Amino acid sequence: MATASLPKSTRSFGPGSNGILMTPREFDRADFEDGWRYELINGVLIVSPIPLENEADPNGELEYMLRNYRNNHPQGAALDATMPERIVRTLENRRRADRVIWTGLGRLPRRYETPTVIAEFVSEGKRDRERDYETKRDEYMELGVKEYWIIDRFEKTMTVWTRQGNRNRKRVVRAQQVYRTDLLPGFELPLARLLALANRWPGEPE
Repeated sequence: MATASLPKSTRSFGPGSNGILMTPREFDRADFEDGWRYELINGVLIVSPIPLENEADPNGELEYMLRNYRNNHPQGAALDATMPERIVRTLENRRRADRVIWTGLGRLPRRYETPTVIAEFVSEGKRDRERDYETKRDEYMELGVKEYWIIDRFEKTMTVWTRQGNRNRKRVVRAQQVYRTDLLPGFELPLARLLALANRWPGEPE
Protein backbone atom coordinates (compact mmCIF):
# COMPACT_ATOMS: atom_id res chain seq x y z
CA MET A 1 0.00 0.00 0.00
CA ALA A 2 1.41 3.36 -1.01
CA THR A 3 1.84 5.88 1.76
CA ALA A 4 2.18 9.64 1.87
CA SER A 5 3.48 11.99 4.53
CA LEU A 6 1.02 13.79 6.75
CA PRO A 7 0.61 17.47 5.76
CA LYS A 8 1.31 19.68 8.74
CA SER A 9 -1.84 21.71 8.12
CA THR A 10 -4.15 18.66 8.02
CA ARG A 11 -6.21 18.26 11.19
CA SER A 12 -9.30 16.32 10.07
CA PHE A 13 -9.23 12.86 8.49
CA GLY A 14 -11.62 10.62 6.60
CA PRO A 15 -11.59 7.68 4.17
CA GLY A 16 -9.38 9.61 1.75
CA SER A 17 -6.67 9.68 4.43
CA ASN A 18 -6.17 5.91 4.34
CA GLY A 19 -2.48 5.04 4.02
CA ILE A 20 -0.93 8.30 5.17
CA LEU A 21 2.00 8.25 7.57
CA MET A 22 1.24 9.37 11.11
CA THR A 23 2.83 9.23 14.53
CA PRO A 24 0.99 8.01 17.64
CA ARG A 25 1.03 11.57 18.95
CA GLU A 26 -0.59 12.89 15.76
CA PHE A 27 -3.20 10.12 15.87
CA ASP A 28 -4.10 10.88 19.49
CA ARG A 29 -4.67 14.56 18.65
CA ALA A 30 -6.43 14.14 15.30
CA ASP A 31 -10.07 14.77 14.41
CA PHE A 32 -11.72 11.97 12.43
CA GLU A 33 -14.80 11.94 10.22
CA ASP A 34 -17.63 9.87 11.71
CA GLY A 35 -18.82 6.64 10.12
CA TRP A 36 -15.44 4.96 9.65
CA ARG A 37 -12.97 2.97 11.74
CA TYR A 38 -9.51 4.41 12.27
CA GLU A 39 -6.39 2.59 13.42
CA LEU A 40 -2.69 3.37 13.46
CA ILE A 41 -0.66 0.34 12.43
CA ASN A 42 3.12 0.55 12.16
CA GLY A 43 2.99 4.29 11.58
CA VAL A 44 0.29 4.12 8.87
CA LEU A 45 -3.31 5.36 9.23
CA ILE A 46 -5.75 2.58 8.32
CA VAL A 47 -9.33 3.62 7.53
CA SER A 48 -11.95 0.89 7.15
CA PRO A 49 -15.76 0.65 7.06
CA ILE A 50 -17.73 0.20 10.26
CA PRO A 51 -18.51 -3.44 11.22
CA LEU A 52 -21.18 -5.36 9.33
CA GLU A 53 -24.46 -6.30 10.95
CA ASN A 54 -23.32 -9.88 11.57
CA GLU A 55 -20.56 -8.50 13.79
CA ALA A 56 -22.38 -5.53 15.31
CA ASP A 57 -25.53 -7.45 16.30
CA PRO A 58 -23.82 -10.13 18.45
CA ASN A 59 -21.53 -7.44 19.85
CA GLY A 60 -24.61 -5.52 20.98
CA GLU A 61 -26.03 -8.68 22.53
CA LEU A 62 -22.80 -9.27 24.41
CA GLU A 63 -23.09 -5.76 25.81
CA TYR A 64 -26.67 -6.47 26.87
CA MET A 65 -25.62 -9.64 28.69
CA LEU A 66 -22.76 -7.86 30.44
CA ARG A 67 -24.90 -4.93 31.58
CA ASN A 68 -27.69 -7.23 32.70
CA TYR A 69 -25.12 -9.11 34.76
CA ARG A 70 -23.84 -5.90 36.32
CA ASN A 71 -27.31 -4.61 37.15
CA ASN A 72 -28.98 -7.80 38.33
CA HIS A 73 -26.44 -10.38 39.49
CA PRO A 74 -25.36 -10.38 43.17
CA GLN A 75 -21.70 -10.25 42.04
CA GLY A 76 -22.32 -7.91 39.13
CA ALA A 77 -20.27 -5.13 40.70
CA ALA A 78 -17.22 -6.98 39.37
CA LEU A 79 -17.97 -5.36 36.00
CA ASP A 80 -16.75 -1.78 36.08
CA ALA A 81 -17.48 -0.80 32.48
CA THR A 82 -17.83 -2.09 28.92
CA MET A 83 -17.89 -0.22 25.61
CA PRO A 84 -17.80 -1.07 21.91
CA GLU A 85 -15.47 0.25 19.24
CA ARG A 86 -12.78 1.82 21.41
CA ILE A 87 -9.17 2.68 20.64
CA VAL A 88 -6.66 0.54 22.51
CA ARG A 89 -3.18 2.01 22.83
CA THR A 90 -0.61 -0.71 22.35
CA LEU A 91 3.10 0.02 22.61
CA GLU A 92 3.39 1.37 19.05
CA ASN A 93 -0.06 1.07 17.47
CA ARG A 94 -3.61 2.28 17.99
CA ARG A 95 -6.00 -0.64 17.62
CA ARG A 96 -9.77 -0.35 17.29
CA ALA A 97 -11.20 -3.12 19.47
CA ASP A 98 -14.73 -4.43 18.94
CA ARG A 99 -15.40 -4.50 22.68
CA VAL A 100 -13.43 -3.58 25.78
CA ILE A 101 -14.28 -4.67 29.33
CA TRP A 102 -12.87 -3.51 32.66
CA THR A 103 -13.31 -5.63 35.77
CA GLY A 104 -12.15 -5.63 39.37
CA LEU A 105 -11.15 -1.96 39.55
CA GLY A 106 -13.92 -0.84 41.87
CA ARG A 107 -14.12 2.41 39.90
CA LEU A 108 -14.53 3.74 36.38
CA PRO A 109 -11.45 3.15 34.22
CA ARG A 110 -9.25 6.09 33.43
CA ARG A 111 -9.09 7.26 29.85
CA TYR A 112 -6.96 4.85 27.79
CA GLU A 113 -6.53 2.53 30.78
CA THR A 114 -5.72 -0.97 29.57
CA PRO A 115 -8.90 -3.08 29.45
CA THR A 116 -9.11 -6.24 31.52
CA VAL A 117 -10.76 -8.09 28.62
CA ILE A 118 -10.83 -7.37 24.90
CA ALA A 119 -13.28 -9.10 22.55
CA GLU A 120 -12.95 -9.22 18.77
CA PHE A 121 -15.51 -10.56 16.28
CA VAL A 122 -13.68 -12.19 13.39
CA SER A 123 -14.19 -10.90 9.86
CA GLU A 124 -14.14 -13.12 6.78
CA GLY A 125 -10.93 -12.02 5.05
CA LYS A 126 -7.74 -14.05 5.51
CA ARG A 127 -5.75 -10.97 6.49
CA ASP A 128 -8.40 -9.99 9.04
CA ARG A 129 -8.37 -13.48 10.55
CA GLU A 130 -4.59 -13.50 10.88
CA ARG A 131 -4.70 -10.08 12.48
CA ASP A 132 -7.32 -11.11 15.06
CA TYR A 133 -5.83 -14.51 15.85
CA GLU A 134 -2.14 -13.62 15.86
CA THR A 135 -1.13 -9.96 15.61
CA LYS A 136 -3.72 -8.52 17.99
CA ARG A 137 -3.27 -11.43 20.37
CA ASP A 138 0.42 -10.70 20.70
CA GLU A 139 -0.09 -6.95 21.14
CA TYR A 140 -2.96 -7.26 23.63
CA MET A 141 -1.25 -9.86 25.79
CA GLU A 142 1.99 -7.88 25.82
CA LEU A 143 -0.03 -4.86 26.91
CA GLY A 144 -1.28 -6.72 29.99
CA VAL A 145 -4.83 -7.63 28.96
CA LYS A 146 -5.94 -10.51 31.21
CA GLU A 147 -8.24 -12.17 28.68
CA TYR A 148 -8.61 -11.86 24.93
CA TRP A 149 -11.80 -13.28 23.39
CA ILE A 150 -11.86 -14.12 19.67
CA ILE A 151 -15.46 -14.80 18.62
CA ASP A 152 -15.47 -16.58 15.26
CA ARG A 153 -18.84 -17.09 13.57
CA PHE A 154 -17.20 -19.02 10.72
CA GLU A 155 -15.53 -21.65 12.92
CA LYS A 156 -18.39 -21.49 15.48
CA THR A 157 -15.88 -21.04 18.28
CA MET A 158 -14.67 -18.56 20.83
CA THR A 159 -10.95 -18.69 21.49
CA VAL A 160 -9.88 -17.30 24.86
CA TRP A 161 -6.28 -16.30 25.53
CA THR A 162 -5.18 -15.73 29.11
CA ARG A 163 -1.86 -14.77 30.67
CA GLN A 164 -0.56 -17.14 33.34
CA GLY A 165 2.89 -16.24 34.60
CA ASN A 166 5.13 -15.79 31.60
CA ARG A 167 2.99 -17.88 29.27
CA ASN A 168 -0.12 -17.28 27.20
CA ARG A 169 -2.68 -20.05 27.48
CA LYS A 170 -5.39 -20.88 24.96
CA ARG A 171 -8.88 -22.28 25.49
CA VAL A 172 -11.40 -22.98 22.72
CA VAL A 173 -15.10 -22.70 23.54
CA ARG A 174 -17.39 -24.63 21.18
CA ALA A 175 -20.76 -23.49 19.86
CA GLN A 176 -22.94 -25.26 22.43
CA GLN A 177 -20.73 -24.46 25.41
CA VAL A 178 -21.13 -21.70 27.99
CA TYR A 179 -18.09 -19.62 28.88
CA ARG A 180 -17.39 -18.57 32.47
CA THR A 181 -14.50 -16.53 33.86
CA ASP A 182 -13.25 -15.73 37.35
CA LEU A 183 -12.97 -12.09 36.24
CA LEU A 184 -16.79 -11.90 36.19
CA PRO A 185 -18.03 -14.26 38.95
CA GLY A 186 -21.40 -15.74 38.03
CA PHE A 187 -21.44 -14.36 34.47
CA GLU A 188 -22.34 -16.87 31.77
CA LEU A 189 -21.76 -16.40 28.05
CA PRO A 190 -23.69 -18.91 25.92
CA LEU A 191 -21.77 -18.82 22.64
CA ALA A 192 -24.68 -20.23 20.60
CA ARG A 193 -26.71 -17.12 21.42
CA LEU A 194 -24.14 -14.84 19.78
CA LEU A 195 -23.63 -17.14 16.80
CA ALA A 196 -27.38 -17.27 16.12
CA LEU A 197 -27.51 -13.49 15.89
CA ALA A 198 -24.52 -13.39 13.56
CA ASN A 199 -25.95 -16.04 11.26
CA ARG A 200 -29.27 -14.31 10.69
CA TRP A 201 -27.57 -11.56 8.68
CA PRO A 202 -26.19 -11.88 5.13
CA GLY A 203 -22.45 -12.37 4.72
CA GLU A 204 -19.79 -10.06 3.33
CA PRO A 205 -20.95 -8.04 0.30
CA GLU A 206 -19.31 -8.99 -3.00
